Amino acid sequence: MRILVTNDDGIHSEGLDFLIDELKKIADVTVIAPDRERSATGHSLTFFKPVRLVKIDDKNGGEMFACSGTPTDCVFIGILNHMKTRPDLVISGINRGGNMGDDITYSGTVSAAVEGLIQGVPSFAISVAEYDADVRYDYAAFFARMLAQAILENGLPENTLLNVNVPNLAPEEIKGWMITKQGHSVYGQHVEKRTDPRGVEYYWLSGDTPRGKIEEGTDFAAVKNGYVSITPLQLDLTNHDIIEELKKWHINGL
Repeated sequence: MRILVTNDDGIHSEGLDFLIDELKKIADVTVIAPDRERSATGHSLTFFKPVRLVKIDDKNGGEMFACSGTPTDCVFIGILNHMKTRPDLVISGINRGGNMGDDITYSGTVSAAVEGLIQGVPSFAISVAEYDADVRYDYAAFFARMLAQAILENGLPENTLLNVNVPNLAPEEIKGWMITKQGHSVYGQHVEKRTDPRGVEYYWLSGDTPRGKIEEGTDFAAVKNGYVSITPLQLDLTNHDIIEELKKWHINGL
């Protein structure tokens, strides 16, 4: 099995090291990850400047490249140019901090897996749902290996990727895994207007660690209750339930 690995925490992140150590037990691993943290970059591609790959010493085995672009760039370049043979699987992670609820639209981690799906490769993103405290990556890395093997055996449905979130618990405290739906986030977002030494105004975006509505069957509820959340995502963002209702609208001028 050939696996392309990326993340949005950067090539030197601890979660990436844990993930590679596990995956190299079952696969040939190629790592193309951003050369610095690229969190909250969403599904952005770099079109108006060069993107560079720099080979780095790999303490884990396999090939590792630092990319000057986004997580999506990493997958785009890896599949379409860099890898001589298309990967069997794309894995993005292990992210520090959960990617649940509405956060998936911001997430560079999830977006890298989305790009894998767009390129026709089975893909999943994996995160540990803790940012502020000490983060445990051991069980998440183990689970990523188990899930990779399951995907190889069973495949994934067309137009589907998986978004995995792991509680920040010791392995013996994790109760199991659940198939979940995307929940809804509760944000405490802030924008500060500041002035630089030249007197020019600028803005600094920040926010509290997102919380989620704890609703039955959601990613937030599963993780809160000690379960690994596996949410199947799709590329089709259409709200099919309201199509017929919208067709009844009268829009002036048309």
